[in-house]
Amino acid sequence: MSKLKIKRGDNVIITTGKKDIKGKTGEVIEVIKKEGKDPRVIVAGLNIVKKHVKPSASNPQGGITEKEASIHISNIALVGKDGKAVKVGYKIDGDKKVRIDKKTGETL
Repeated sequence: MSKLKIKRGDNVIITTGKKDIKGKTGEVIEVIKKEGKDPRVIVAGLNIVKKHVKPSASNPQGGITEKEASIHISNIALVGKDGKAVKVGYKIDGDKKVRIDKKTGETL
């Protein structure tokens, strides 16, 4: 499995998808990597779906709840300091490997 350039806590922009979420930015809550499946991410407050929940002991009322659904990692991009999408590169800084903005060379 290849290394991902997006991590939990990064600010990202949605580049493609439904018109109500395209172009919006948010923070990555979770990165989902499973063997044999494409990587996906969950972004806070974006791609909200409604889920029907059966009544249970912990939720006796049941009903319809809203939660964030995952987005394919190819449909998002990191946000730079100017608020636009950036391409990510790597650079060795001392004995650490850091992510950089390919256009400006700034550390992300």
